[in-house]
This record gives sequence, structure tokens and C-alpha cells, in this order.
Amino acid sequence: MLKIGEIAPSFCAANQDDVEICSRDLQGKWIVLYFYPKDLTPGCTTQACDFTDKHSSFDDLDAVILGVSPDDTTKHRKFIDSKDLTITLLSDTSKKMCEDFGVWQLKKFMGKEFMGVVRTTFIIDPDGKLAAIWPKVSVRKKKSVKGEKIEVLHVDEVKEKLQELQSK
Repeated sequence: MLKIGEIAPSFCAANQDDVEICSRDLQGKWIVLYFYPKDLTPGCTTQACDFTDKHSSFDDLDAVILGVSPDDTTKHRKFIDSKDLTITLLSDTSKKMCEDFGVWQLKKFMGKEFMGVVRTTFIIDPDGKLAAIWPKVSVRKKKSVKGEKIEVLHVDEVKEKLQELQSK
């Protein structure tokens, strides 16, 4: 399991336009790297749309948002086109990135076991170190605040943490 403060695994993967994106080319920038199971599914769509809705505020923080799944670039393009996404999606069909980041794990669903992506988000600092990790992400969750249930968006948690890290 990766730990905060460690150097993030290096990566190179094709984006939705079949352009290779490598971590070495992003040195000096903050990276929000989130892994998700599958394009065009409910939770993954919600997460991608939430990151798209907040994309400009991450730009203001000089942060690059990269979503990663084992889907191919053609499926990523369909996902982006159908949902008007503005974020970059990386294709990890070999599952190398998923394995390097420890998110390719045994999952259970309806009594069946299978290998799959455990939804996880990482913030990588400009020096290439892991600055924050959210394992087993809930895209939206209910939280009680002063007796009232409110919806907390994962994307807002990530943005707040990024602002906190940058203020240090």
C-alpha cells in the first residue's frame, strides 16, 4: 500500500485522444489522479461530472485532473462526448497503473469475487510525492451536521485538501 510522502509511481498512458501523458511531463504541477472502475456507469459518471463541474477551480490551483480506468481510448471519447466532460481520461488497458498504485484489487459483488478497480483518489505534489490518498471513495455521501443530513461531494473534499496542502 502506498503511503503519503512516498514518491508516486511513474506512469505513461494514452489519453482519450491517443496522446501519451507521462508523469515526468507533469513535474512541477499538482496532480489529482483518480482511479475509477468503468466509463458510462452511474458512480463513475457522477464522479467525472463532479470533477468537470469544478474543473476551473482546480485550474486556479494549478492542478491537473486525470481520471484513470481500464477502458480503452475509444470508450473514453464516447464517455467524454456523451457527458460533455472537460477532464482528461487515461486508458490503462494493461492495468499497469492500477497495479502500481495498488487499486487493482479483489472485489466482491452479489456473492461473486473478481478483480477490479477500487475507486481511489491521489494528490501528487509538484515534487512527485503522494500528498493525499482517499481509498475506497464514496463519490457522494451523507453527513450529519448539527442534526441535519447534508450531501458531501468527494470532489469538494479533494479541492479543500489541495488548498490546505498548497497553503503550507
